[in-house]
Formats: sequence, structure tokens, C-alpha cells
Amino acid sequence: MSVKPNPVFDPATPAPAITVAPALEVAAAPSPSAEPDSPAAYRPRRRLPAMTSRYLVRVAALLMALVVWHFAASSGFNFFINFENVPTPLLVGEALVSQLSSSEFYLHIVHSMERIAIAYAYAVVLGVLAGVMMGRSRWAEDIILPYIELFRPIPAVAWIPLAILMLPTEQSSIVFITFLGAFFPIVLNTVHGVEQTPDVLVRAARSLGASKRAILWHVVIPGAMPSIVAGLAIGMGVAWFSLLAGEIISGQYGIGYFTWTSYTLVKYPEIIIGMLTIGGLGTLCTLLVRKACAPLLHWQAKGGRP
Repeated sequence: MSVKPNPVFDPATPAPAITVAPALEVAAAPSPSAEPDSPAAYRPRRRLPAMTSRYLVRVAALLMALVVWHFAASSGFNFFINFENVPTPLLVGEALVSQLSSSEFYLHIVHSMERIAIAYAYAVVLGVLAGVMMGRSRWAEDIILPYIELFRPIPAVAWIPLAILMLPTEQSSIVFITFLGAFFPIVLNTVHGVEQTPDVLVRAARSLGASKRAILWHVVIPGAMPSIVAGLAIGMGVAWFSLLAGEIISGQYGIGYFTWTSYTLVKYPEIIIGMLTIGGLGTLCTLLVRKACAPLLHWQAKGGRP
């Protein structure tokens, strides 16, 4: 049995490196104000909600426009835009109070809203139906699209003489002109939304045994709904524009007729009242359309904006 000798220590040989485990870093002690048990850590930040702050910004922007309008009209500003004959906001406010106490002003609003409701209802039904047909069938697109592209560029004012000749009453002619204004944006946006439906979703539904009707109701139309809703909102704005043109030429009541009559009678504050009423009613109607269609878009994920 052989015994190995102990190795001789040589001072010239460098000693092996000794690895030492790193010491744990000690976290800096939090300041007394940031301790979890301190009241400051649980004190909520006092700030306005996001929507409230946004509405405050919008109201401030409108007030700034009123201030600019007041100074431009009161000083007679005349540089490329002439404010010499434009009434100040105070005069318009006084005239508005006078109109609000008159029943005839509300009669104009009721007639305009009635025409918008009838024309827009027809435009929604026929526009969405024609758009879905064009988006799903090449035959329907080849038949309907030439008429849409031919008639769409024609302004609403150009339709007025023909509408008066073709339709029996002034009410029906104004409704027809308003219908045309809302119809074209709705049908074109519906076609765009239907055509943009991903084919992979259609093929997946077909592979699972879904019928054509089920694919249409549960895949195509929900996928096209964002574009359809955008067309409905745009169509409402164009409908008010077309209504104004029809009421100016052939109407007896309505906000458009009220605005045009105020111009012919040189009632400048009433002109601005009519314009602001059209803008307010159009904005309100568009908001109602978006709110009514919001449940149809509950599945859509919304991205945040800074």
C-alpha cells in the first residue's frame, strides 16, 4: 500500500482565487413620507376625471371662439373677412331669447326634425341593405354601383327642380332630397365594411358548418359594423346639409326656411340663430346615432390615446 506524499507548498505558486459570495445589498430605507403605514401613502390624488377635463377644454375652446367673435364684430374687423355687418354675440343672445318665447320657432324645429327622421330612416334601411348586397354579391355590385357613382356627385340643390316635378307635395320633395344626402355615405361605408371582412373568419365559420345566413348575421355584419356606424354618423351630417338646401328653395317651415327668410328680411341675428340651431341639432342627432349603435360595438377593443 503506497501512501502519496503531501504536496509541498511552493511560495512562488500563486494562490487560487477565492470566490466570495456577494453580499446582499441593503435597500435604502424609505422616507417617512413614503412608508406604507403613513397617511400620505393612502392619500388619494386630487385631480379631475379624464372626461371632465376633456369637456372643460372643449367648453373653454367655445368660449374663446365667442370672445374672438365679440371683439371682431364690435371693432368692425375687416381684413380678408368682413365683420362689419356681423352682429355681436350679445345681440344674437337677445334675439335668441326672443325666438325662444315664440311658438313659431319651435314649429320650424319640429318640421325639420320630422323630415330628418323620415328621410334618415329610409336611408338607413335601404343604404345598409344595398351595401350588404353589393359587398356580398358581384352581380348586385355591378348593377347598383354605376347608379351610385353617377348620382352621388350631383349636389342636393340640383335635385330640387326634378323633385318638385316628380313628387306631389313639398314635404315629400324635401324628404327625398334629404334621403339622397344620407343614403350615399351609408351605402358606401357599408360596402367598404362588408368587403373588409377577413376571409379567414368566413372560412372558419363555413368549416364549422355555419350556413350562409349564419355567416352573414354572425360574421360579416358584426365585422362590418364599425364602418356601418361611421357611415350612419356621416350620413346624419349630410342629411342636415341636404335638408337645409331643400327647405331654402321649396319649404314653408323648417330651420332652413327660417334662416333663408331671415336673410331676405335683413335679420342678421336670426341668420346666426338658424345656423347655430342647425349645428346644434345636427350634433345632437349624430350623438344619438353613436349612442344607439354603441351596444353593437361592445366587442370592439378600444385603444387608448394619450
